[in-house]
Amino acid sequence: MFTKILIANRGEIACRVIETAQKMGVACVAVYSDVDASAKHVQMADEAVHIGGAAPAESYLKGDTIIQAALDTGAQAIHPGYGFLSENPDFVDAVEAAGLTFIGPSADAIRKMGLKDAAKVLMEQAGVPVVPGYHGDNQDPEHLAGAADTIGYPVLIKAVAGGGGKGMRLVERAEDFADALHSARGEARTAFGNDAVLVEKFVSKPRHIEVQVFGDGTQAVHLFERDCSLQRRHQKVIEEAPAPGMTAEMREAMGQAGVRAAEAIGYKGAGTVEFIVDASDGLRQDRFWFMEMNTRLQVEHPVTEAITGVDLVEWQLRVAAGETLPKQQSDLSISGHAFEARLYAEDVPKGFLPATGTLTHLHFPALCRADSGVRAGDTISPWYDPMIAKVIVHGPTRDIALERLHRALRQTEVAGTVTNLAFLGALTRHQGFASGDVDTGLIGRDLDGLVQTSATSTRAAVAAAMTAAGLVDTCEETGFSLWAPLHRAVQLVADDVIDLDVQVEGPNRQVWHIGNETILAERSAGDWTIGGAAMPRVSVAVSKITVFEGYGQVFEMIDPLDRDTSAIGNTNVIEAPMPGLVKAVFAQSGQAVAEGDRLAILEAMKMEHSLLAARDGVVAEVLVEAGAQVEAGAALVRLEEE
Repeated sequence: MFTKILIANRGEIACRVIETAQKMGVACVAVYSDVDASAKHVQMADEAVHIGGAAPAESYLKGDTIIQAALDTGAQAIHPGYGFLSENPDFVDAVEAAGLTFIGPSADAIRKMGLKDAAKVLMEQAGVPVVPGYHGDNQDPEHLAGAADTIGYPVLIKAVAGGGGKGMRLVERAEDFADALHSARGEARTAFGNDAVLVEKFVSKPRHIEVQVFGDGTQAVHLFERDCSLQRRHQKVIEEAPAPGMTAEMREAMGQAGVRAAEAIGYKGAGTVEFIVDASDGLRQDRFWFMEMNTRLQVEHPVTEAITGVDLVEWQLRVAAGETLPKQQSDLSISGHAFEARLYAEDVPKGFLPATGTLTHLHFPALCRADSGVRAGDTISPWYDPMIAKVIVHGPTRDIALERLHRALRQTEVAGTVTNLAFLGALTRHQGFASGDVDTGLIGRDLDGLVQTSATSTRAAVAAAMTAAGLVDTCEETGFSLWAPLHRAVQLVADDVIDLDVQVEGPNRQVWHIGNETILAERSAGDWTIGGAAMPRVSVAVSKITVFEGYGQVFEMIDPLDRDTSAIGNTNVIEAPMPGLVKAVFAQSGQAVAEGDRLAILEAMKMEHSLLAARDGVVAEVLVEAGAQVEAGAALVRLEEE
C-alpha cells in the first residue's frame, strides 16, 4: 500500500478521497489554486502545494505542475478524483513516465472509451447493445442531417468528447437540425476543444440506468446499478440505487454487459457503464443500450457504497497498489435503498443560474451522509462547479429511504447564497417519482410545479422580526417604556416589503401583527414558540436574516426611513446574471426587439446562457462586445425608455 498520495482535484471529491486514504494510514497531499488557499480540502490534507491561478487552465489542469508537486512531496501515486484531468490519457502517460502510479484505468482504456463514437463500435464488437445512430467520421452538416433523416426523428446530437449535458441538443423536426447542430458544436468546442458530434435515436420514455463496475486489469465485477433518470438539461439531480422496477433478469443482463465492457478494454479501477433504457413498456432485457463509459469514480458513487457496504475509494487505492479485487461477484449483494441529492448554489426561479456567495451558515442533519467540500465561511466561486454538498440517505426500502431524504433536505440549513434546496424537496414529494415512475423527461414536463416559490411564512417573518428587533434574548428590562408595554414597528423585505408591529407584554410574551393576522410569541423553559409551534432556527449575516423553515427563507432588515422606493425591476437594462464571458451579442443600436428575443449569450461555468429581452422595445445602446469578461450585474444592453 502507498504511504503518501497526491489528490489532483479540489472540493467535495478531494475531501472524499482524503477521508478514506487517511483512515487507511495513507498521507495525503492537496493541491490548490489562488482562490482555494484556505479551502476545506487543503485544511484536511497532511500537506498542500500551491499550483497556480484561479482558472482551471492555470491550476487544476496543469498536469506537469501537479506531477512535479507529487515528486517534490514524495507522493507515490496520484488520485485524479472526477473532472479536470481524471479522464485525460496524456496525463496518465505523463504520471507513469514520471515513475508514479495513476489511481485509475490505463491511458489505453481511457482512450478507447473517450470518444463516444469509437466506444460504441468497440462495445458492439464486445457484444454490448448500442443505441441506433450515426457514429462515423463524416462531420459534414448535410451528411449528418441525412443520417438523422435515416435514423428518424426525434434525434439527439451529442458531442463525441462530451459529458455533463454540454454539446447536446434534442432535435424533433428536420427543419431545426441545422441550428441545433451549430449550437451543439459551438458549446462542444468551448467545453472540450472538439466540436465533432454523433447523432442518435432519441428514446421517447428514456431512463438513465448505469452499472458500477470495478476491474483489476484482467477481471471485473459489477456492483449493481444506479438510476440517474431524474435529470434537468441532461444533468443529474437525484440518483438512487437500486433502480426502481428492476427485475433480477434485467439486473443480471445489464450487470454482465457492464462487466463485458470493462473486460473488453482491460479495465482497472472504478468505472461506470451508462445505459439508456426504453421504459415505455416497463424494464425489458431487449431495451437497454450502451451510451458511454465514464472511466473514473462517479459523483453519485455514494449510493452504491450505501447499498453494498463497499468503500469504492478504498478499492481504488488497493487495486492501484497491486492488490487483486477485494471481492468476487458472488460476494456482492444489495442491502436496502439509497438516494443522493445534489445540493447546488443556483437560482432556480431564474432558470437554475449558477450562483456565488459566501456561506454564512451550513448545517446538515445527523440522519444523512453529507459529502461536501465547503464549510460555513467558505465562498462559492464562479471559477468552479457550484456544488455545496451531496446529501445521501439509506433505508431498508425505497419508501423509507425517500422519506428520509425528504426529512434530511428539510433539516438542511444553508445561508449566504441561493440554492436548489426547495426544488430538491419538491422532487421528493413528486407523485411520479415517489411511485418509481421516472424517466429523464419528468422534471422538464413538471418544471413549473416543481419550481413554484411558496408564499412567505408568517411564522418565519415573525422569527426574522424578533431577531431584527433584538427581542429573542430578552430580560426583565427589555421592551418596556416607563408606563406601558412598548409598541414597535419592524420592516423587512422578502419578495415585497413586510410591515410588522409588536406589543411587548413582558420578557416572555410578545403579540405580533402582520397584515390582518395576529400571532403570539411566548417563551417557556428558555425556548420560544411562535403561533404555538417552536421558533425555527435563525442565522444572521450583516443585514440578511435566514429563517430555516420551508428550506430557508431570507429577509432583509431595513430602516423604514431608508427604504429605496425605486427598487423595482428595471426592464430597460439587460444585465449579466453572473460573472462570465460574453460569447455573442445579437443586439444592435436602433434594432426593434420583442419580448423573449435573444440579445446576447453569456458563457459561465462551461455553459451557455441566453439573455433575453424582458419586453418589446428598441435597443438604445449596446454596452458590451463579444469576448468581454463581465461581472454579475454588469449592464450589457439598454432599451429605449417606454
